[in-house]
Amino acid sequence: MERRRLGRTDIEISPIGLGCMQFSGTGAARVFYRPIDPALPRAIVGAALAGGVTWFDTAEMYGNGASERALADALRANGVAPGEVTVATKWAPLLRTAASIGRTFPRRAEALGGYGVDLHQIHMPSGSVSPHRAQLDEMARLHAAGSVRAVGVSNFSAAQMERAHTVLAARGVVLASNQVQISLLHRDIEHNGVLATARRLGITLIAYAPLRMGVLTGRFHEDPSSVAALPRIRRLAVPEYRPRGLARSAPLVRELRAVADAHGATPGQVALGWLTSYYGDTVVAIPGASSERQARESAAALDLRLGDRELERLACLSGAGRRRVGP
Repeated sequence: MERRRLGRTDIEISPIGLGCMQFSGTGAARVFYRPIDPALPRAIVGAALAGGVTWFDTAEMYGNGASERALADALRANGVAPGEVTVATKWAPLLRTAASIGRTFPRRAEALGGYGVDLHQIHMPSGSVSPHRAQLDEMARLHAAGSVRAVGVSNFSAAQMERAHTVLAARGVVLASNQVQISLLHRDIEHNGVLATARRLGITLIAYAPLRMGVLTGRFHEDPSSVAALPRIRRLAVPEYRPRGLARSAPLVRELRAVADAHGATPGQVALGWLTSYYGDTVVAIPGASSERQARESAAALDLRLGDRELERLACLSGAGRRRVGP
């Protein structure tokens, strides 16, 4: 099974991880997802592990630790010992000072129940009353103390990412990652400098919403009426759910189905395979899952190998003929 280095750290991860936002059932997750059965995370994590997934991404903001606790319980229930998988979480900067990073870290450790924090991330570039430099200083202190193995950021621009890299480097710490939205329907990294900067500095880009909130699975094209069952905020936040958006992405989804049929796969698996292949080793993905089936399907994409012509065809249909930016 393929493994990739997380940035320039010594941490190795599978190209596809598991996003655990749905595990909380409260807070930010409730805005975008219907609550799942509290017992389901155990089955979801079990399916991901069985498929070769080696890392899991959660956050303080996902239910004020509820997702972290559910992840820890699921790992324990599946017989995973601390240190056997990679765990990533995030500090929420909203209306807080940088000092709260160190002050609240014991809560992260407690919520994770003995599973160490391999990657600690600043959840977003705005919201804190302290500058990025102060936040990164606190992250570097946790790293120096051995509390976290690596430091990352989320939703940082190219310029913000480069400054973060410089600040951490001065303290002997590498910036391991930047978690940003990337998918066949969201390729901003190609023209906003994020991809080029990440490659130059050796930073891994962690793609969240890699299936564009389910659009790339094709299920909403098959049954447009199912969009109405989604939470209202989610429908408003994703224009691709609207009739015009579904019509615009229909040719791409048809091609995803054709490629999937040729490989005995699903459209969603092909979309994940494209994402983790087209950009080379720079991009990894964290699809979420609300069911064991979804986790199993996403993990199976680790075994999918797409040809160059398939990658280019999908890129052309999704990006209006943009020039190849792969390695």
